[in-house]
Amino acid sequence: MKKILSLLCASGMALSLAACGTGGTTTSLPPSESLPATTETASAEPVTLEVFAAASLTSSMEQIKAMYKDVNPNVTINYTFGSSGTLVTQIKEGSNADIFFSAGEKEMNQLDATNTTDNTDGADFVLQGTRLNLLANKVVLVVPEGNPAGITSFEDLGTDKLTLLAVGNANVPVGRYAEQVLTSMGLWDQLKNDSKLTYGSDVSEVTSFVSEGAVDAGIVYLTDANNAGLTVVAEAPADSHEPVIYPAAVLNITQNETAAKEFLDYLSGDEATAIFMAAGFTKPV
Repeated sequence: MKKILSLLCASGMALSLAACGTGGTTTSLPPSESLPATTETASAEPVTLEVFAAASLTSSMEQIKAMYKDVNPNVTINYTFGSSGTLVTQIKEGSNADIFFSAGEKEMNQLDATNTTDNTDGADFVLQGTRLNLLANKVVLVVPEGNPAGITSFEDLGTDKLTLLAVGNANVPVGRYAEQVLTSMGLWDQLKNDSKLTYGSDVSEVTSFVSEGAVDAGIVYLTDANNAGLTVVAEAPADSHEPVIYPAAVLNITQNETAAKEFLDYLSGDEATAIFMAAGFTKPV
């Protein structure tokens, strides 16, 4: 019994000494001052962004999508590519979209409440303060492999060398630019009257017509010609068409404003710009 009491006393003294330490009192840190956790902070909530982009951006944007996954792994990017005019219609009709990246200023204007020229129905989809003119492009005349028709200039389009020319539809920016170029050269009405025009729903389809040899020539963007490996025989004079500007903006219908702004920021940064420049895009003047 004496041994047991001795052990209990010894244990009690040890606990008292531990409690007293050098200051004689015990303290505990409040939650806000607790020691740092050894585990990593929980990751941010996953976000999916719906990006509506012009067909001519397809190759570059796919590369950027892969790069952005390394920068922000919590964000999944879903693309819808097509003609800018078609994308505008889809957005107006209620499609879920966070960002719009157009191949023409007119199409962005149609969604921008501050524009009173092209926005005839008062559509209001652009989140003000986010619209940027990110890129510029060139309009070029391309021919199939081997150039069977021997077309080497825009002027050749008015000769018997041409049987069929591929251009974009009127509601496609590249089609609008093609009409402007041919009108400035006095060729548009002639080609229409001679039934020498065939139309693509977007620039990718026009490019395919040329690649497959279904036409003698086509009018596309320089970037699409580069991506498809087409032969460029002439560049449209700059004063023959309106500037080919690619504006991008976050849409005010987004449910992911912060993530959308961050991705748009990335599109204007050095890494994404390098991808665009490699494809043949330039910066707007």
